[in-house]
Amino acid sequence: MDARFDLDGQVAFVTGASSGLGAHFAETLAAAGAKVAIGARRADRLVVLAEKIEAVGGHALPVELDVTDAESVARAVRVAEEELGAISILVNNAGVPPKSLTLDMGEEEWDRVVGTNLKGAWLVAREVGRHMVKHGKGGRIINIASVLGWKTVAKGIQSYGVSKAGLVSMTETMALELARDGILVNAIAPGYIRTELNDAFLDSERGQRIQTRVAVRRFGEADDLDGALLLLAGPAGAYITGSVIAVDGGLTLSTL
Repeated sequence: MDARFDLDGQVAFVTGASSGLGAHFAETLAAAGAKVAIGARRADRLVVLAEKIEAVGGHALPVELDVTDAESVARAVRVAEEELGAISILVNNAGVPPKSLTLDMGEEEWDRVVGTNLKGAWLVAREVGRHMVKHGKGGRIINIASVLGWKTVAKGIQSYGVSKAGLVSMTETMALELARDGILVNAIAPGYIRTELNDAFLDSERGQRIQTRVAVRRFGEADDLDGALLLLAGPAGAYITGSVIAVDGGLTLSTL
């Protein structure tokens, strides 16, 4: 592997790793040489993912994690560092989608989406950031935002868009506050990326209408995010902080 993207000797912690993009991020980081702690609530799926990573020569540790619970976050980070060593890369990926239009949404749904996608990300970044500062070796925090944080492309995404817009702001503020500690904080903002969670929607009539507004005329695949991930996690990204990289096939270039 190109040394600029080599993660040998690094310890990564990926949240929301039991499926979708989180699982893919964990596999990508492990393939680049990092030891990876994989966190999520569905412990059984984490075990399967860890076995998959180990089968191809990687190193993965399943860690049960609820990002909305500060005690769970602290416990997961502690276990990860006890088993693998100091965390040097955080991929803050855990998130949930919205279900309702604005006027139909109840407080419980709003709290679930914003509480997971924004407060949960803050709880994890705060805990890992504290550990990085204590260890004094710097680090990388990569928040998984979304182009929906600044581009409205469909109805029914208000709570999700608000949470991701907040995550972009959090990324910029943390980057400024932690730069002197050698901690680089950036975000990746995917567009519509195919996973097992959204395949049916993207293939639906509504999904196909959205695809016509993507400049490259296709939805993304998980592999399309690898370049941005390895750039921000590895030596090649040593002078990047406070940035948000949109990986959206030009979706944000379209008009409504």
